[in-house]
Amino acid sequence: MILRQILRLSSLFHSTMSIHVHRNIGLSAIVFNKTKELDPVQKLFLDKIREYNTKSKQAGGPVDAGPDFQKDMNESLARLQRAYGEGDLTKFPEFKFEEPKFEETPK
Repeated sequence: MILRQILRLSSLFHSTMSIHVHRNIGLSAIVFNKTKELDPVQKLFLDKIREYNTKSKQAGGPVDAGPDFQKDMNESLARLQRAYGEGDLTKFPEFKFEEPKFEETPK
């Protein structure tokens, strides 16, 4: 009986430790990659992402999107508004939760 509990606790401890070790290895790999020099492919990829980010901020939306993209976007938004009702579908909805009102009953 005691042996079973010890084995159960040891397996629980083992699984918990393995999760923490995996997380720590993942985080240390990220930190290590930031300190060392990137290989040329990674550097090119990051440069393109940064370039797109600056272009996107300047354009105020998607980069190199023609009138067809905007037309498709407007049609999709109109279709979704018909299906799900009114409101701005480009924003995340705001939820308001009210506290429930409880009544105490005498015993």
